[in-house]
Amino acid sequence: MKILLTGANGQLGRCFIDRVPKDWDVFATDTSELDITNQDMVFETIKKYSPDIIVNAAAYTAVDKAESDCEIAMQVNAMGPSNLALASKKYSSLLIHISTDYVFDGHAEKPYDEESSTNPLSVYGKTKLDGELLVSRGNPESIIIRTAWVFSEYGNNFVKTMLKLGREKESLAIISDQFGCPTYAGDIAEAIISMIKMKAKNGIYHFCGNEIVSWHEFAKRIFFQAHKNNKLDKIPVINAITTSEYPTAATRPQYSVLNCNKISSIGIAPSDWNDRLAFVIDNID
Repeated sequence: MKILLTGANGQLGRCFIDRVPKDWDVFATDTSELDITNQDMVFETIKKYSPDIIVNAAAYTAVDKAESDCEIAMQVNAMGPSNLALASKKYSSLLIHISTDYVFDGHAEKPYDEESSTNPLSVYGKTKLDGELLVSRGNPESIIIRTAWVFSEYGNNFVKTMLKLGREKESLAIISDQFGCPTYAGDIAEAIISMIKMKAKNGIYHFCGNEIVSWHEFAKRIFFQAHKNNKLDKIPVINAITTSEYPTAATRPQYSVLNCNKISSIGIAPSDWNDRLAFVIDNID
């Protein structure tokens, strides 16, 4: 099995490399090896390497910065995936593309399934949705996995930010009216590997954590676990605030819970993020 991995230095990319079967041949790339926004380079690389599978874990994920960096976000999140899709079709590779819960507006009252109407509120969400549409158009045989609130021992994420702030401050104000499902990047990697092994059908799949929390509740769990693991001397006071009390450049969905029944039906269970949290806290790089 030959795999071309993009975004190899990100959270998902590194977790994928840690878990990939030893007999699989993985060409792990980041922007220095493969600029997915450069169509000629994409076609040349895929023609030369001839992968069975392309896993696109590359993305522009700075949600607030994207509001003023629209062109770069569009290039990385939309045009890059389009290039990969077109090349994967030409050279008969399967593309597995990673997307986000931010394609939804968060106005729902029940978890979003794969058929739910999209309506992104931010530049980041819009560019990710454009990426999905271009992937589906460029190679309809592709698999798109939407996920949410990703954390791991690698890169930058909410868990790492909370631990840093928890050591520096005696009290924190955390948003309590945005709800989602944290997802361990290692579980996303395992889900991708399982889908490759079982030759999963093309289309959109939702994969996220198995429990809904607010950012405030997520922070409480992080601090409790860090203190229990002797990674934090004292748990800070965590004050609940509303979204309106913490304005940001990008508008985020208030309820971006994903329904994972479709992927569960093929034997892939949602991420048990609470269980993974202890491991991540002990192994943060």
